[in-house]
Order: sequence, then structure tokens, then C-alpha cells
Amino acid sequence: MIVSRLANPFNAAIHQLARQSVRKEVNVTRQMSGVHFRSGALKPKPGEMPFGLFAIICAVIPGLFVGATISKNVANFLEENDLFVPSDDDDDED
Repeated sequence: MIVSRLANPFNAAIHQLARQSVRKEVNVTRQMSGVHFRSGALKPKPGEMPFGLFAIICAVIPGLFVGATISKNVANFLEENDLFVPSDDDDDED
């Protein structure tokens, strides 16, 4: 019963907002100044920086070294404080 009393004003508000949004969309024009000029002509394509194999290597190799160093330091910290000590299983002697 309470839900039905609240539903009518809620539905009326939703319908009113829908009618207002339809009216506003007619008058609104979309402006994308980053793609074209005011005249409608497309802007020229921006220059591209060459991204060769050397640049990829310069980005990946230091990241791998930094990640490996951090992992090694964390593993040493955990082992020194007896938070995680790898078990010495002799399963591979067969």
C-alpha cells in the first residue's frame, strides 16, 4: 500500500523529466572543436612520434629490473622475519 502511494508521484516525476529532456535535446548541438574547425573542415592529422623497438626496450628493461629488485627485497624481508619460509622438500631426488 505504501509502495503504491509512492509510485504515482515517482512515475509522474520520471515522465516530467523525460519530457523536459526531449525538449532540450532538440535545441542542443554538439560541439567537437578538437576534431574539426568551425567551418566544418577536418583538422589535419597530428604528427606521430616514431615509437621503435629501441623505445620499447628502454621502457621494458628498467621496469623488469625494478620489479625484480623489489620482489627480491620483499622475499628477503619475509624470510628474515619468519613470515614466509619456503619448505625444503626433497621430492626431486628420484
